[in-house]
Amino acid sequence: MTAVTDEDQGNDSGTRKADGRWDDGLIARRAAAAATRGIAEPVPRAPADDDPDPQVEAYAPADGPLPTRLDALRELVGLSRARLDRDTLAEAGRVLDEAAARQRLSSRHTVIAVAGATGSGKSTLFNALAGATISDTGLRRPTTSQPIACSWTDGAAGLLDRLAVPGRLRRRPHPGPAASDEALQGLVLVDLPDHDSAATEHRAQVDRVLALVDAVIWVVDPEKYADAALHERYLRPLAGHAEVTFVVLNQTDRLPGEAADLVLDDLRRLLDEDGIALGEHGEPGATVMSLSALTGDGVPELRELLGRFVQDRTAATRRLSADVDAAAARLRPVYVAGGRAGLGERARDAFTDRLAEAVGAAAAGQAAEREWRRNASRACGTPWLRLWRWYENRGLPGSLDRMGQALTPPEEELTARQRVEQAVRTVADDAAEGLPGPWAQAVREAAFTGAEGLPEALDDLAVRAGAPGAGKRGGETETETGRDTGAGAQPGGARPAKPPRPKWWPVAVLAQASMTLLQIFGGLWLVGQIVGVLEPGLVTPALIMLAGVVGGPLVEWACAAAIRGPARRYGQDAERRLREAAAGCGRARVLDPVAAELARYREVRERYVTVTKFSTTGR
Repeated sequence: MTAVTDEDQGNDSGTRKADGRWDDGLIARRAAAAATRGIAEPVPRAPADDDPDPQVEAYAPADGPLPTRLDALRELVGLSRARLDRDTLAEAGRVLDEAAARQRLSSRHTVIAVAGATGSGKSTLFNALAGATISDTGLRRPTTSQPIACSWTDGAAGLLDRLAVPGRLRRRPHPGPAASDEALQGLVLVDLPDHDSAATEHRAQVDRVLALVDAVIWVVDPEKYADAALHERYLRPLAGHAEVTFVVLNQTDRLPGEAADLVLDDLRRLLDEDGIALGEHGEPGATVMSLSALTGDGVPELRELLGRFVQDRTAATRRLSADVDAAAARLRPVYVAGGRAGLGERARDAFTDRLAEAVGAAAAGQAAEREWRRNASRACGTPWLRLWRWYENRGLPGSLDRMGQALTPPEEELTARQRVEQAVRTVADDAAEGLPGPWAQAVREAAFTGAEGLPEALDDLAVRAGAPGAGKRGGETETETGRDTGAGAQPGGARPAKPPRPKWWPVAVLAQASMTLLQIFGGLWLVGQIVGVLEPGLVTPALIMLAGVVGGPLVEWACAAAIRGPARRYGQDAERRLREAAAGCGRARVLDPVAAELARYREVRERYVTVTKFSTTGR
């Protein structure tokens, strides 16, 4: 029986019917239908495989989730390129490329590969389905060295080009029941080399074609149906493609009695262990059956199943959906982790507290409070106390002015830097907790990159905030310097502005001045009496002088009590300003980049959820 190629079929002049009319297949039926309607339609020419622009209906997947899943996977890959290595995204990229290539080709055809081991009888089954001896069979192994295709209808040239099937190995079924079976119109059957062939190039061709076809028929025989190479290399990895998989136990004519049923049951058990869902009782899954391609027993049932499968025209969509599921399953470790990703308010507040501690916000507030009290003491204190303090601080080494202009000790600078680094490290770990490895690393890198120069930036912002004592790093206090440093030094020796004075300070100053004048007046009066200039009378000048001596400290004490609340509030405001400056700097340099990375992860996670939401394999 001679096989007929696509080209031969296109050049054949047709077959003659019993009424004498020539029936040229699809063309004649269209012309007859047009004549019946009374409409003159041009008769299209049959497209040949070598037609540069064949009229083929482009692949248009049925309404369903596949287009949405492919779009989500494409966006997922695009958003992840800067965070994941190329090898991780390689499989997803291949699936997208193959899906795009398949969608550009015919949707009227279903490409089914016939695969099997050496001697399983796959070529015999291929010929039985085609109704012609298209693929060579025999004892010589391997018999099939290259993929051979048989197409039931025209327009499959693009699909076969994608499979790299040479033109000389493209066939058409022999005219007869197999070729005229309406259910098989659109079927493209491909006979593959042996998957366990000793020739490496044969196995490579099998792997290449299996990645491109819409479905596959695995032909096994009673001797090799449990072969580990078949199950571990093909069936188990392709368990998610069960809906586009046929597993056929061939050569049942060699099994006596009920042995065929026993082997078939054992085959189903092995497939179940491979994770392949079996399409039993109307449930979706792989089709498992037994037959004898040599005797023809069971071949009509397989042809009927293939007919329904082809006419359903969803094989390509199912295959692509399973490919997307497989790609998503491989990507799961880099998109899904056990914990919940995010940076809570508690972690943010803790980061702010650590920065405030590193920049010395609390110490700056205390210094500002002391500065307020010192100014009040200078303004409202007795002149004699102010004179004594001036004498103490008149340029001696270690005095107030010199210490106020002192630079931060290197040890304190190092301590502050270490505290900042610890704060960044802690918040990065908190943000990365619950993230997959690559995204956790991206979050840490964003935090550490933003933290470069953070200690210097904290100093600059603290100076602009105008907080007294902002230049002291690491919580420098009076106990560390041996003396209160007053206003506190700032970088570059800059001195902060003096605290504002309350409205009642002039009254207190006037009262203190009055007490001083009373002391002077009473003292002069007493001196005058002593030298004899004035009349004796010690009681009155002594009382006046005593009133000044006692009144001065009383005024100073009253002022100190009155300024306690405002001084505390002034110190708290100074601490708050420095704290906010540190928080703003840390937020701009660390928290915002970390939040951006977390937002990117949430975005890709949403895309990944979309990819897996309509999974057909439950992965």
